[in-house]
Amino acid sequence: MITEIHARSRGTYGAPRVHAELRLGMGIMVSRKTVAKLMRAAGLAGIPRRQTRKNPKIEVRSEDLVNRNFLRTQANLLWVCDITEHPTREGKLYRCAVLDAFSRKIVGWSIDNSQNTTLVVNALEMAISNRNPDPGTVFHSDHGVQFTSWTFTNRVKAAGLMPSLGTVGDGYDND
Repeated sequence: MITEIHARSRGTYGAPRVHAELRLGMGIMVSRKTVAKLMRAAGLAGIPRRQTRKNPKIEVRSEDLVNRNFLRTQANLLWVCDITEHPTREGKLYRCAVLDAFSRKIVGWSIDNSQNTTLVVNALEMAISNRNPDPGTVFHSDHGVQFTSWTFTNRVKAAGLMPSLGTVGDGYDND
């Protein structure tokens, strides 16, 4: 029966799945270790599980240029940006806002039903068109995938802004 189950699975089932098929599918009471021993004796083996890809280490593309010092003496020296989730009756909405640290005025924003790179790029584009900042303005955000994406980082640099990423796992960084 073990050989038959293994053949029906096209040679993919190992001892745990063959054991489950015997017990749950056919009602035969047998231990998993016995099934494994009989499969080894018959030269049967399942396909090993796929190797899971380990998460790559976070590649820091920008350093923290702010170090929690959000006080500025004039406008357009430091912009901070973050995404907020808003539940609605139709589903979730996400708002990305770019705030000038000096005046605490929102200089650019974007709303979308998904939080992707387009959301933050649109908010950045609005801020750039509204304020036309001088080169060297610091653009500070967290380590969200939207802010570390290639598209967003290149757009920030193309505008002459200096990207700055806060510390990882710090909820108070953009206060």
